[in-house]
Amino acid sequence: MEKPKLFLSYIILAVMMVDLCLIAQSREIESPQYTVVHSESDFEVRFYRDSVWMSAPAKETSFRKATKDGFHRLFQYIQGANLNFSRIYMTAPVLTSIVPGAGPLHASAYFVKLYLPLKFQASPPLPLPELNLAPDSWSSHCIAVRQFSGFARDSNIVKEAEKLAISLSRSQWANSTSHSEYAYSIAQYNSPFRIIGRKNEVWVDVAGSEANGCKSSLLASY
Repeated sequence: MEKPKLFLSYIILAVMMVDLCLIAQSREIESPQYTVVHSESDFEVRFYRDSVWMSAPAKETSFRKATKDGFHRLFQYIQGANLNFSRIYMTAPVLTSIVPGAGPLHASAYFVKLYLPLKFQASPPLPLPELNLAPDSWSSHCIAVRQFSGFARDSNIVKEAEKLAISLSRSQWANSTSHSEYAYSIAQYNSPFRIIGRKNEVWVDVAGSEANGCKSSLLASY
């Protein structure tokens, strides 16, 4: 019985993503606002503005399963499963934040997030309780970013995060990653139907502010 259920869940997700592709073709997708304050060949540092996201905690034990589960609930939310019955446009990226050791049996815990469009930033529609979602308000802060192509999978996201950590260790941001509860996040910008030219990113919070170019400072905290 498990295999038919699993197959059906993939069909439902595929239909959802086709819908998102059609939406993307008809309008520009909103993303969180940021300024690039430093750029190198293998990473850049961005200053992100205040923003509000909708977050879905996922109890799955793998990145792929957690992202699939969290996105499924977030999709229901933007399709009207909220107390306002509001339809919310899809945004990018789909962000999966990872907390090592916080899951069952000391596995990683995952939080899947969608940035809310500007129209809903000030007053996000409340999700239906059964979806187990919650707004996540971000204060402006600095994020180090590494891009990578292909599909984001359990087998490659740790390697990409390690590459970003190595790049940061050789830069002015060595030992200046912030004390965020999340070790890193994976941002995905494309539907699963896009095979080539895919865009993914590893995000890591770093200390600093826009005023000092997100440079490390003993006084920088948030």
